Amino acid sequence: MRLFKLAHIDIVTLNVFSWAMLQPDEATYDFTKLDKIMDMVEDNHLKVCLATSTAVHPAWMARRYPDVLRTEHNGMKRKFGSRHNSCPNSPTYRKYSVALARHLAKRYGNRENVVAWHVSNEYGGECYCENCEKAFRVWLKKKYGTIEELNRVWNLSFWGHTMYDWDDVVVPNLLSEEWIWDYTRTNFQGISLDYRRFQSDSILECFKLERDAIKEVTPQIPVTTNLMGFYKPLDYQKWGKEMDFISWDNYPQFGAPPAEIAMSHDMMRGLKHGQAFWLMEQTPGVTNWHPYCTLKRPGVMRLWSYQAVAHGADTVMFFQMRRSIGACEKYHSAVIDHAGHENTRVFREITALGEELDRIGDATLGATTPAQTAVLFDWDTWWASEYSAGPSRLIAYHKEALEYYRALAEANIPVDMIGVDDDLSKYKLAIAPMMYMCKVGYDEKIRTYVQNGGHFVTTYFSGYVEDHDLVVTGGYPARLRDILGIWVEESDAIEEGRSNHFQYEGEEYPATVLCDLLHLEGAQAISAYEEDFYAGMPVLTRNQFGQGEAYYVATRSDHAFYRKYIRNLCGELEIAPVMQTPDGVEATVRENEKGSFLFILNHREEPAEITIPADGTDLIKNITYHAGESVTLASKDVIILKKIK
Repeated sequence: MRLFKLAHIDIVTLNVFSWAMLQPDEATYDFTKLDKIMDMVEDNHLKVCLATSTAVHPAWMARRYPDVLRTEHNGMKRKFGSRHNSCPNSPTYRKYSVALARHLAKRYGNRENVVAWHVSNEYGGECYCENCEKAFRVWLKKKYGTIEELNRVWNLSFWGHTMYDWDDVVVPNLLSEEWIWDYTRTNFQGISLDYRRFQSDSILECFKLERDAIKEVTPQIPVTTNLMGFYKPLDYQKWGKEMDFISWDNYPQFGAPPAEIAMSHDMMRGLKHGQAFWLMEQTPGVTNWHPYCTLKRPGVMRLWSYQAVAHGADTVMFFQMRRSIGACEKYHSAVIDHAGHENTRVFREITALGEELDRIGDATLGATTPAQTAVLFDWDTWWASEYSAGPSRLIAYHKEALEYYRALAEANIPVDMIGVDDDLSKYKLAIAPMMYMCKVGYDEKIRTYVQNGGHFVTTYFSGYVEDHDLVVTGGYPARLRDILGIWVEESDAIEEGRSNHFQYEGEEYPATVLCDLLHLEGAQAISAYEEDFYAGMPVLTRNQFGQGEAYYVATRSDHAFYRKYIRNLCGELEIAPVMQTPDGVEATVRENEKGSFLFILNHREEPAEITIPADGTDLIKNITYHAGESVTLASKDVIILKKIK
């Protein structure tokens, strides 16, 4: 407790992996140790984010009720061990996890320092057991109604896979619909896609069951679970609707581009339509599960903490408090290292950050980010585009989205990461990279948006399929064809290491991954391929549609192209950057009823000269700056400028 006070820590997450301690057998609950800990933190005026401990079931449960154990994709039944080890459709797991959550709510929910519930921990994994197979059939019946409709949406006449009874449905794993291309693509994408949706829904149901049990007892305390950024197996856009607030764990690789980290923050912010989130976990120093436990250099922990706040975080929290002495997390950094005292570099940095955050206080809490641009991201499209057996093993949905996001972020243009349910009308520019799946009705949303003056960008491998991964016939990009004013006749997959080329504003850029061979149907060609038999065919187009415009990028290029293309487009649309900065200096804005806050973060290894764009006071150093003033911002340093109205 002494060290927590020194570090200005005012909230702790407790009880994340304590099920074995709390319930040593089926009939016994023992809260003795947790009571003592809860009393201690309360006596020391710490707030608590109280977890339910249900991320790992106890050994006695696996021994007595083997239905809780997961089955792997290869059909192997797991034994007790590791984590992510509970079948989400096990009646046993659901029964005991909900019971524990309810017991915890009844015992601790009346404590004033319990400010949030933390259900389970980093939900994930998948299961292919008999529980899941039976539950999958129920899920499919509810979704499709008849076996005939299931045969249609899965295109099961292909290869003679017609099903006659719901019992013919089996889980898609290595024992049934084997994977191809080193297990990255599948034979029947409709089956694989629905099973992925089903698994995400099943795990979400586990969260909802615990949440509801807690809410029955403590409706006044918000409930969350810690997400993991762009975690592919779970559709976080569905999850966000069920959580009282978003929280997530940020563990970037050493040397990760700042924009890549920022996109994850903005995705988490976007899950609840711009609401502030909690940074639930980050490492103070090293991450044990990275290939190399590279130290965060001096200043990086502080910089990345403020970057989270800049993009919507209302908390800065760490895992872990005290460094583990055994097992796989003993080399994961902590606030209190194995030395057990405050005389470490990491502890000093955390203490300094805590002092600064105390000075800032509640100034930025609840603040939102005003954005005129949006990047669409959709988990169904992510799954479907990368399950497909073709057209290229280099198809990478997240990477494509990152290219466009990065071009905006590095220009200091605020971005909302949105889903298909979000409103487009408030954005001047909406970008939907590689929108392989154009869901039924979404084309109408885009059509209305562009007709009413919006500007829409999409790319190669867009509009091919509908919700079930069935191709929409009539020519690509199908329902988007009139909006874009083009017809894509065919696409050329470019092997890794090869490229075509095109000119844009006097510079040559590579065309890689896929090159769409398209015909103009009202659109204007901006640039054309330079090589191969399709030299001269359009690669960049724009189409006037109603009061707005739609743009098509028919290939993947490099960062230099995206940077120039997006900045030019934003210039045309009068979408101004937050401020002009040198490369490597990030700037973004949050606003609330207390004011407008400009965050300036120097990610460079050297100082940067910046020009302050408005009068204001730095909340960290309490220095007042004036518009036009030149400032040298040290490497890894931050300014939070509260603008003077």
